[in-house]
Amino acid sequence: MDSSMCIDIAELHPKFSHPKVVGIVIAKTDVKSFPDRKNFGVDRFTLSFTIKDSPDFFINVTGWGSDGYINGLANTFTIGECVIVDNPLVTGKDPEKEEKFCPTTTSLYRLLLSEAHSKVYLCADMDTIDKLLPLIHLPVKDSRDFYSLGDIVANGKSLNNTVINVLAAVKSIGEPKFFTTSDNRKGQRLELKLFDDSVSSFPLLCWDRETIQLAQTLVPKETVLFIADVKINFDSFRNCMTAAVNSKTIVTVNPDTREASQLYSYATEASKSGALDQDEEPEDMTVDSITDVFTMSQMKQKARDNPQAFFGISYSFISKLDLDSSISKVIRTRCATCKFQVTEDAQSCANPLCPARDQALSVTTGFDLLVDFTDHTGTVQACSLRSPVAEQMLGFTIEEFTSLDDGQQTALKWKFLLERFKVYLKILPSTKLKTGIKGIVLACSLADPGEVKQHMSGLLEQLSSQHAH
Repeated sequence: MDSSMCIDIAELHPKFSHPKVVGIVIAKTDVKSFPDRKNFGVDRFTLSFTIKDSPDFFINVTGWGSDGYINGLANTFTIGECVIVDNPLVTGKDPEKEEKFCPTTTSLYRLLLSEAHSKVYLCADMDTIDKLLPLIHLPVKDSRDFYSLGDIVANGKSLNNTVINVLAAVKSIGEPKFFTTSDNRKGQRLELKLFDDSVSSFPLLCWDRETIQLAQTLVPKETVLFIADVKINFDSFRNCMTAAVNSKTIVTVNPDTREASQLYSYATEASKSGALDQDEEPEDMTVDSITDVFTMSQMKQKARDNPQAFFGISYSFISKLDLDSSISKVIRTRCATCKFQVTEDAQSCANPLCPARDQALSVTTGFDLLVDFTDHTGTVQACSLRSPVAEQMLGFTIEEFTSLDDGQQTALKWKFLLERFKVYLKILPSTKLKTGIKGIVLACSLADPGEVKQHMSGLLEQLSSQHAH
């Protein structure tokens, strides 16, 4: 296929018929599926990626269609490959959705792929590939417009829930951890540790298979990343700031900039001198280290007998999940400092004990759900399910969830009700609640039937031996 017939991204216009565009893929999301509103029981699939054909111009491409078409597209190329997009629809950006879910691009338009008319294939023309390859090392933002890790730590919670640019080197790459979301999708996460000359270790989380594949090719202590539009969060479980790659983020590996080459020199020096090996910190109480399995009645009993918080696993059903009640009950805004609930338009925190009460209010917005879990022995009510665990379980970010209509929110709820889950809970005895127990969900995914059977037979043996005595 001759790439000389292609139109530059800078020249694109909706009036072109049968346009062809060639570019290097600089970002790509995982395939997502949504219930089709018109055909009950059918899913529609979608994939987005971003291509660049010159130092200044790049554009988002989104495909919608059947499982076969979209997964076929997804398997055609990865980040860093040159593709030809054949006969997309050139259309204006949808500011609502683009701003929330897609990288911010320099093009005025976006490209839409349809199963009937559009194709994407790898570019085979070596001259074109040679011209495009260097673009993968040019950040999509001004190369001086970034926070150092020291800036992020110093600003702390005031940056919570913001999207910024970061320049940092890779210190270590963790193992991917796999989980199953409640609607039976396979999920995964990978944590990298970053460093620069101001901070020796800073977590970066990746949730997308595409980003994880990219991360696994990086060489620790010899790779610098410019991460455009990365989401910064305060992780209250670990009591530290973290960064997370999301569908807006574009990661540039070993950027061709002065700032990056200075950091690269520092990184290789620090690595040689052993300065980086001093402070490998142990992991916190991770979900992986929780192994005790309880029934609901055992959890309640243990909370009554024992005033300390404890951790456990339950194989239980979700018996209550109000996803389709008013948004203000599903998503809440809280003070970033003390977690006190505040209204959207509050100027300062209303909690008289908040240390930041006299300062301008900095807030976090997240899922804030109360869920009931039930097994054959009883129910633990009103367990707290909050971001980011809620995002993992539901398979939706807050932005994606708020763009669903009422019918889709109800459909989503029914996907979860009465399915059996493996739930990791932190249980706190509570005098305030009449049940005497408060549960916090640390992780929740669809239970493996074999695992459930094994635990059930173990429980039955326990019970029959108790009766025998």
